[in-house]
Order: sequence, then C-alpha cells, then structure tokens
Amino acid sequence: MRHPVATVLGLGRLPRAPGSWASLAALPPAWAIVWAGGPWALAAAAVLLGLAGCHAASRHERETGERDAGAVVVDEVVGQWLVLATLPLDLLAYALGFAAFRLFDIAKPPPIGWIERRIAGGAGVMADDVAAAACAAALLHLVDWGLGHGVLFG
Repeated sequence: MRHPVATVLGLGRLPRAPGSWASLAALPPAWAIVWAGGPWALAAAAVLLGLAGCHAASRHERETGERDAGAVVVDEVVGQWLVLATLPLDLLAYALGFAAFRLFDIAKPPPIGWIERRIAGGAGVMADDVAAAACAAALLHLVDWGLGHGVLFG
C-alpha cells in the first residue's frame, strides 16, 4: 500500500466521501485515547499525527503531482481529533463534533477556504483542517454556552 499514513491505511482510496469515512474512522481511536489518557492525550496524538501527516502529504504530492489530493485523508483524522479533544467523552458530543467538523471541512467558509488556497504542500493540507476544527469546536462551545452552559456538554 502506497502512502499508508497519508491515505489512513487506504481509507482515502474509497470511491465516495473518503474524507467523511476517515473522520468517522477517527472516532473510535479518539474515544480510546481520551478514555485511557484524557483530552490532552488526544490533543498530543493529533499534533504528532499532524506532523507525520504533513510529511506524508508532502511526499504524496511530490510523488503523484496532485495538490491536496482527495486520497490524502490524514488531515481529516487530525482535524476530527482536535475537535473531539475539546469535547466530553459522550456519544452526543462526538456525533455533534463529527457533524460540525464535516460541515466546516466541506463548506470551507472564510478563513478555511483562503487557507486551503494560500498554503501549499503538506502544511497546507493540514492547515485548512486545523482551521475547520477550530471553527467547529468554537461553534459547538458557543451553542452550548448560548443554550445555557452545560446543556449539550453537561
């Protein structure tokens, strides 16, 4: 298998919605990491995978000539983990985290789309998903706060 880190063990090669499948596949290991080590462990794992993913995405781009190829989905795992690191270990929170991250990653509102267009290489592949994660986490926490802190994430 070529580029197993970049494609998350081949998930990026699925014919339909590989980014969504990678984000979904990120949920069980995130749960396990948080359960075993807490949210900081998940944040640390996201940073480490992000560094490896930058290298893997750059290598994939060099070898294939494709910029931000659809098969590269390690960035979705990193972004998903960053959102989940801010949420409680709860099925509803994880479902909302998944949905919010996919919304921002797919829609790419400013500044996410700008980041995607302006930053090249593996860092660019990662950067727009990190921005999508920040927006998703901010939205979820603002909604929770607006509903009366702790309503969603009691």
